[in-house]
Amino acid sequence: MAYDSNNIFARILRGEIPCDKVYEDEHVLAFRDIRPQARAHALIIPKGAYVSLEDFSARASEAEIVAFHRAIPKVTALIGVNVTGYRAIANSGADSHQEVPHYHLHLLGGQRLGPLLNLA
Repeated sequence: MAYDSNNIFARILRGEIPCDKVYEDEHVLAFRDIRPQARAHALIIPKGAYVSLEDFSARASEAEIVAFHRAIPKVTALIGVNVTGYRAIANSGADSHQEVPHYHLHLLGGQRLGPLLNLA
């Protein structure tokens, strides 16, 4: 999957589309999902143009990688799931149903979550 500079997250980063911002620093933006799948559902995205976790891991600078991972506990505290627990999910590729070709991490919580997958 190639990076599409007109994907919704790229447009959010450029300020073309508004978001319900939770956290932001030099390398990271976190905002509430517009179609939440749990009571608390935020997305964390790097500000750089990376398609997937693999792409981010291979091409991002050390500063970007560190900032991304250090943002996770900050965001979980801001959305109120740091004490009760949360799930972190990064979809990659067609089989995972990755909808936006910009690396992002879903943080879900605020309620008891079911099993990760249903293999029925």
